[in-house]
Amino acid sequence: MMFRGTGTALVTPFTKDGIDYHNFGRLIDWQIDQKVEFLVVLGTTGESPAVSAAERTEIVRFAVARVKGRVPVVVGTGGNNTPHAVADSREAESLGVDGVLVVTPYYNKPSQEGLFRHFKTVAESVDIPMILYNVPGRTGVNLLPETVARLADIRNIVALKEASGSQTQVDETIRRARRVRSDFLILSGNDDQAFHLVNAGGHGLISVLSNIAPKETSDMVRAALAGRVVEAREMHLKLFPLMKNLFMETSPMPIKYGVSRLGYCDNILRLPLVEASENCRAQINSDMKECLGV
Repeated sequence: MMFRGTGTALVTPFTKDGIDYHNFGRLIDWQIDQKVEFLVVLGTTGESPAVSAAERTEIVRFAVARVKGRVPVVVGTGGNNTPHAVADSREAESLGVDGVLVVTPYYNKPSQEGLFRHFKTVAESVDIPMILYNVPGRTGVNLLPETVARLADIRNIVALKEASGSQTQVDETIRRARRVRSDFLILSGNDDQAFHLVNAGGHGLISVLSNIAPKETSDMVRAALAGRVVEAREMHLKLFPLMKNLFMETSPMPIKYGVSRLGYCDNILRLPLVEASENCRAQINSDMKECLGV
């Protein structure tokens, strides 16, 4: 189970006119040293819509070379144009990644049958593992449990990143997916639901929080997976203010600021995203001191 545990959805460090590869490499090394199980590059947290095609290629190539096989590398290749998602997934495979993360198509709001055919087409275009990503709050479409169960029958669709925000939907998805395939993974896409998802039978987390708390986040998930519920719950509650307030403004605005406080990037985002507000930055300062002592 390559993607069991905690995967950090990495921010992309920018300079004023490009990619900050120096700090990107430092961030990758720190994440691995802090024992996260895998890394996700160019997801929502990595501001993938604001990265050019040429930059995308170089970011993926750099990440794979820097990681050097120490942990699996997953790359976000989703979009609302199926041929583009296929092309990005094939390129990621050619660059040596261990898996792709494919979000539900946004804006055009496909039906459940359209979602099934989209994901099936992308999955069948590559030989590497694929993780589905459901985040209706951003995309306007919800990948339902029955559709996940259909997709779980496709050999290289190995996991779902579930960020619907509904524990009822999580439970139903776990129930249906395990009937189809015992090794299909359900990963939380929300830090504040990871403890609950794992204790309902899920398998881990793709995390925003672990950009600034990789050890603490992955320790919490490992404790929950090992059945140490009281220990995991205490870790969850300790980190909860950050889990909540890293989303008080549009992500990745707050987390980019948090990472900049630790010196692993400058607080530079690309339009249409802007820096977190003064009020948000003050809250993140307070929460990082309370939860992490930094």
